[in-house]
Amino acid sequence: MRETRAVKIGNVQVGGGAAVAVQSMTKTDTADVDGTVKQIEEMMTAGCEIVRLAVPDKDAALALKEIRRRVPGVPLVADIHFHYKLALMALDAGVDKLRLNPGNIGAHERVREVTRAAQSQHVPIRIGVNGGSLEKDLLAKYGTATPEAMVESALRHIHILEDLNFGDIIVSLKASDVHRTVAAYRLLSKQVDYPLHLGVTEAGTAFSGSIKSSIGLGILLHEGIGDTIRVSLAAEPHEEVRVAWEILKSLELRKRGVTVVACPTCGRLDVDDFVGIVTEIERRLAHIEEPLHLSIMGCAVNGPGEAHDSQLGVTFGRGVGMIYKDGKPMRKVAGADIVEAFVAETEKLVAEGAAAKAAESPELVTIK
Repeated sequence: MRETRAVKIGNVQVGGGAAVAVQSMTKTDTADVDGTVKQIEEMMTAGCEIVRLAVPDKDAALALKEIRRRVPGVPLVADIHFHYKLALMALDAGVDKLRLNPGNIGAHERVREVTRAAQSQHVPIRIGVNGGSLEKDLLAKYGTATPEAMVESALRHIHILEDLNFGDIIVSLKASDVHRTVAAYRLLSKQVDYPLHLGVTEAGTAFSGSIKSSIGLGILLHEGIGDTIRVSLAAEPHEEVRVAWEILKSLELRKRGVTVVACPTCGRLDVDDFVGIVTEIERRLAHIEEPLHLSIMGCAVNGPGEAHDSQLGVTFGRGVGMIYKDGKPMRKVAGADIVEAFVAETEKLVAEGAAAKAAESPELVTIK
């Protein structure tokens, strides 16, 4: 893992050896407080640890204070472009981080004013370089938004903050394609020790964007580069969060919720609508935060082996499912009843785990 300095965003540490944090961005009009709060709550339920909001105008900035009051349990990031006064309003509202490029918010004194206000409130700043909005002089110098151009842009903004003795910095270098994104992050990671916010920007739909993000972020995370991630999809933000968690879980960087091993099916399949069964079980168990490894296999060829490595598993044979617990057969269930039975056994397992933890640490149990 690349060593980076620690930066605190509210109650979440990014960098400094902390676990890779999951974040996303609301897609509502920020001025719509009710709609925005509802979406943030959905994001938090899915496991979002840092929430970013667009602040394009005064109405959005004014809404931040009430949003902050209504969702106290998650760090909020104000996304600012060009207007330094909006950054000051966001700080007054109690946000936990600013996303802005200091070279884009006007004269030096304006940058100094924002930086001093952020510093006094211990609010970090993320410098966000985007391949689609690079400075004109850099485009002229490099011909296009090359990884080298993106890194030079980032260093330019970093130096502005460093010259003001501001060091609570996080950096992102996002392009809409995997190659440039990976190359840019690799280059910058060799030159600074600031935490890096990973993302493939404008990645696409839930299908294509998830694949592109998984490849780009997966390469970098596997190399030890990256301290927080945001998956950018043309989809609801809680879907971005779900994909982010699956990326981290697949690399064994984080553990959260249910991991389902399911066979791709073949001619040996011994149950009707296997895909529907797996999808429904996964949907019914989406609320579980406890890390669980489950296997759902369509026949008895690989099923027992996968069940051996799972806390709960099921294999099918001629329309009958055999449920396993910790690799050992528990009971047979008719195929038509397997969803209800498997969900019930999983929730029972979670309850047993919670009871065991409570018994080990009774001082943590709240008596009502």
